[in-house]
Amino acid sequence: MRLLALATGCLLALPVALAGQDVGLPLGTTGPAVTLADLDGKVVDLGQYVGKQPVLLEFWATWCPLCKALEPSLKAAHAKYGANVTFLAVGVGVNETPASIKRHLAAAPLPFPVLYDANGAAVRAYQAPTTSYIVVLDRAGKVVYTGAGAEQDIAAVLRRLLGD
Repeated sequence: MRLLALATGCLLALPVALAGQDVGLPLGTTGPAVTLADLDGKVVDLGQYVGKQPVLLEFWATWCPLCKALEPSLKAAHAKYGANVTFLAVGVGVNETPASIKRHLAAAPLPFPVLYDANGAAVRAYQAPTTSYIVVLDRAGKVVYTGAGAEQDIAAVLRRLLGD
């Protein structure tokens, strides 16, 4: 009981929008540099984005209903904050291929790049527990938010991060 009270007290001390659900990669850690591919097979190092400006990663799949439900708020956040935050979708390699992702995006495009995690390197490095998992890194590359599910308030997280 004392541990629960302590944990609850610690969560209350964090800004609510940045506390997230504290799932996956621990808050305050440095975002791992992982090598993925774009949908054309070109190598992309996530490390090239870390430390320049905030980064939002969504671990995503075409078949994920929570990802689909989260999509309008991600698109709205990208429209408002896309100039100041790098948005990237990481297509998980479960029941997906670059070709199936491309077909999906032709019908339902995302306004930011989609990468492909063929061997699960990013899923493991970022400790993604599920699809619709969001990780936000600050300008220094530190994890300031993690969350999963359709009810995440991405705009509030970014507004608070950017001091907007």
